Amino acid sequence: MLAREEYIEQSYLFRTLGERMLDGVATQDALKSLGHEILATTKLPLAIDYLVSDLKMTGAIAPAMHQLNHYFTPFQTFVMTEAEDEEGRFDLRTALAILEREACYLAESGTPEGLFFYRFECLSRNRLDYMRGLAATAADDRFNADWKDWIKMVSRQVGLVDLADLIYIRSKEIARRQERKKNTHENISTKEDEQVVAEHPAVLFGEKEGRIAWANRGKDPLYLFSALQRQLGYPAVPKPKRSQPQTESPAILARRIDRLELRVKLLEEETKGGIDLSQFDPKNSSQKRSPRQ
Repeated sequence: MLAREEYIEQSYLFRTLGERMLDGVATQDALKSLGHEILATTKLPLAIDYLVSDLKMTGAIAPAMHQLNHYFTPFQTFVMTEAEDEEGRFDLRTALAILEREACYLAESGTPEGLFFYRFECLSRNRLDYMRGLAATAADDRFNADWKDWIKMVSRQVGLVDLADLIYIRSKEIARRQERKKNTHENISTKEDEQVVAEHPAVLFGEKEGRIAWANRGKDPLYLFSALQRQLGYPAVPKPKRSQPQTESPAILARRIDRLELRVKLLEEETKGGIDLSQFDPKNSSQKRSPRQ
């Protein structure tokens, strides 16, 4: 784990890099500038220098992040790898927004529960590879051995067992319900629940998480994550912005009509026996008439 100031500067790096890329600044130039802006007492400026040097050779950021695995987490590298995949549809700006929000959460002493929920929702909402994404999550030092084993088990059960059930049986809520049954002397068999707890003794989630998971059994996992965010304040995953249709000005529409008329004219000339190429000669540009005429 890194110091809090490292995560704060990482958050600034990912946010500002996305903003400058949106403004048309080249990634290499943006990183060079950010290397001077980042707090010099952190290790991030050294990491940025390495990213820039490797970017010149590979044209990508993810390989350098993989080499700096003592500084960047496997999940950060996984997200950048998916974003830089030429055959994928995962947008780089969305990836940077995801990494920025995660860094903000870690700067606020994020819990393993919140980190798992956040990363799993990132995979679900952006349709990323579950196996590789959860393997990268389990490789994080913030998760102890019990967490790592459970996350690996979840990666094998995705699509087969409801995530809410997997969370519920590892929460304090199931133990509370069993204790209540014993105290009230109800003749309800709890052998199945006791067997599950015996196989997985480590409790990973609290009562509130278990209660919310129980209420969302059989539902879309995104409903579970949304409830956890509303009730317990877990971080929300940045959602891809929908492209808004832009209203076109009359001038743009007029130019489109001109181009369409020119295409129609060329097709007519071709059917009559050929296209007069002299009209495209720059020397005759002053004599050319517009298609509208």
